Amino acid sequence: MSETNNLQLWPAPTANGSLDATVTIPGSKSLSNRYLILAALGSQPVTLVGLLRSRDTELMMGALVSLGVRCDIDPDNETTVTVTPPAGGRFHGNADVYCGLAGTVMRFVPGLALFADGPVHFDGDEQAYARPMKPVLDGLEQLGATVDYHGEIGKLPFTITPPAVLPADHVQVSIDSSGSSQFISGLLLIGSRLSGGLTLQHTGEKTPSLPHIRMTVADVNGAGGHALANEDARVWTVKPGALQLPERVVVEPDLSNAAPFLGAALIAGGTVRVPHWPVETTQPGGLLPGYLERMGAKVVFPEQDGIRYCEVTSDGHIHGLDDFDLTAAGEIAPSLAAILVFADKPTSMIGIGHLRGHETNRLEALVTEIRRIGGVARELPDGIEITPVPRASLHGAVMESYADHRMATFAAMIGLAVSGIQIVNVTTTRKTLPDFVGMWNGMLGE
Repeated sequence: MSETNNLQLWPAPTANGSLDATVTIPGSKSLSNRYLILAALGSQPVTLVGLLRSRDTELMMGALVSLGVRCDIDPDNETTVTVTPPAGGRFHGNADVYCGLAGTVMRFVPGLALFADGPVHFDGDEQAYARPMKPVLDGLEQLGATVDYHGEIGKLPFTITPPAVLPADHVQVSIDSSGSSQFISGLLLIGSRLSGGLTLQHTGEKTPSLPHIRMTVADVNGAGGHALANEDARVWTVKPGALQLPERVVVEPDLSNAAPFLGAALIAGGTVRVPHWPVETTQPGGLLPGYLERMGAKVVFPEQDGIRYCEVTSDGHIHGLDDFDLTAAGEIAPSLAAILVFADKPTSMIGIGHLRGHETNRLEALVTEIRRIGGVARELPDGIEITPVPRASLHGAVMESYADHRMATFAAMIGLAVSGIQIVNVTTTRKTLPDFVGMWNGMLGE
């Protein structure tokens, strides 16, 4: 359904020459929301520095406040937030949690309801009603919770009633997390709070976005937990114990949000650099530099004044890739797809079938929008195939964002090389990039 009837259009700027820009990326959404959950599960206040302030993190803080957690924002720096857990570690029941369209909120916060003193009602944006939820809720039912659905089974809205008595012994939970790694992460985050701990068995054949699960395991362990992974057997074990993040935690920049900007160097040519790039990271976006190198870019990591940069340089020639497996980093697939529209040969992007269950069906959306501008693409069972056409054959169009931040940035990337692109509801980028338009214009020197 078209959104153009009631939403403003943003004219995506075209690059007038090669780029030479430095772009500072806000904090990681994935880390920000995991840290918020883990801080709430502790017993002492935690100050998060460099926290992403976007719609998703605002929704997460709002959800935690509904459950009795305090989130105090530093008046001198809005990206510094002190999280204070509720007294005694007992979350407030008889509460309403609004998830918006945030996957981490709708799939991580329900686990906290297990430790509430009454029922917790969950709702969200209308578009969120299409997003799968059942695996994590099945897991909570196996832990003794009662789930009452107020619409379609396995979807928002629903109410979780915690058990009168939590399991005392070690519990084994089995779920099929093929639709999202967040189902596994949501249960691993709370496993330490169970008296006997938790063993989680993923029954599906494939595990999407393993790096996100590894991030969760690392963050749980960084908070003093004991989470172990047997990825070959698709089994994770969390031992019981108190969680407590350090008193001060610094959030890394969101490396996946760097993808549109660093990718712009390949489409427009020139150099784009992102500061504060970590030497090591659990973020799937950490794989981005290697992907861009495979497409023909030159990637280096210079240091200046103690700051490490990721610097991407390209002459605008882009290599297509055979059987490009993105199982480990599906969230950057839309940005990579925008680059590959302009490649020198077809690319099959595979391992991303689970993107059909994100903010929108991203595979269908990518194919639709590539065709809308005169490109050639088709869905595969587990991904999409993009067949490039000459740039001169592509034309301007009104491109839909589907209320999906990554589809909006995808369209902006296309607009670098195709004039006349207008984007519906570019403000959806506020989900993870509060000032995307200003950052994009700044990169282009506008």
